[in-house]
Amino acid sequence: MILHELISYDVLRVTWWLLLGVLLIGFALTDGFDMGVGALLPFVGRTDTERRIAINTVGPVSEGNQVWFILGGGAIFAAWPPLYAVSFSGFYLAMFAVLCALILRPVAFKYRSKRPSPAWRNGWDWALFAGGAVPALVFGVAVGNVLQGVPFELTPDLFSRYEGSYFGKFLGLLNPFALLTGVVSLAMLVTHGAAWLSLKAEGVVADRARRIGGVTGVVTIAGYVLAGLWLAFGIEGYGIIGEVVTDGPSNPLYSEVARTDSWLAAYVARPWIVVAPVMALAGMSLAVAGLRAGREVSTLVWSKLGIFGAIASVGLTMFPFILPSSLHPRSSLTVWDSSSSHLTLFIMLVATVIFMPIILAYTAWVYRVLWGKVGEADVTANSDSLY
Repeated sequence: MILHELISYDVLRVTWWLLLGVLLIGFALTDGFDMGVGALLPFVGRTDTERRIAINTVGPVSEGNQVWFILGGGAIFAAWPPLYAVSFSGFYLAMFAVLCALILRPVAFKYRSKRPSPAWRNGWDWALFAGGAVPALVFGVAVGNVLQGVPFELTPDLFSRYEGSYFGKFLGLLNPFALLTGVVSLAMLVTHGAAWLSLKAEGVVADRARRIGGVTGVVTIAGYVLAGLWLAFGIEGYGIIGEVVTDGPSNPLYSEVARTDSWLAAYVARPWIVVAPVMALAGMSLAVAGLRAGREVSTLVWSKLGIFGAIASVGLTMFPFILPSSLHPRSSLTVWDSSSSHLTLFIMLVATVIFMPIILAYTAWVYRVLWGKVGEADVTANSDSLY
């Protein structure tokens, strides 16, 4: 027996679907609070020192946290090539905006305090705001559009065709449901950033973050519930017709897919997945309570639980779909027909088993070394060396 055949093709496909979810959730849990702090920066810091306190809670770990985003993109490219091709070409302008914002953030960290000019520093502060708020909003908008289906069609040679121009497709992303999910995403990560500042910052910066996070947490909960109801009763779902072939070739056109009344059918077929939205609501509710009570470590833990549940609820609701097509449902990409080859998935899994523990151990070590609060005394005493 060939070594990679020790694990069946369908098991490897599900494994890589789970690993992709882990990478995306890991990005949201780590770089999510970076984005949240950036979006909070103009509101929690009213003086230069206060803003430097907020910046230095995330500056040393920000670039390391973005590794999860790179790993997620790499996993999509290597494990799910059709998903990479269709989504990155269809969301081209949105992806470009996200990449510009993510690139702008580390540049702002490096250059902000190089000059004492208030105008100079204020400009970079707003760059940090954009670097946090724009990706958080766009990622949520993208999720909302994926849940509704993306207007693409696969030709017989698997070349993807979209409706409209690139600019038209970008404007088409800004529909009411997607904007709602975008607001939920932004509010959720701002709340996460507030929980981080509550833990890492001292004084008035932490106090303001708790007050703002308490409000955005409520917005997150209300928006998530509204989006869930809208998704259940106002948006059609997708379903595979007939026998599902889980270990066949990666060609979406081999499957028959049709629109269904609602994504709610997933909860009828797999009732246990209700645990994900329960985790999302419970985690965010406890995070809001923790912010208002002034708790620190537990608040961040609950915030992470809420984010984990929210993202997991999307993946579990859509399974086995990863990118439905509203224009031509048969072109929809699923876990069973849009992956790389059996051998490729196996080799990637072996590499992941070897290197993922190393990444996690190094990340844990970095956070341990950088543990502790940032206060006014730290910024004043180390004015030339801190961000």
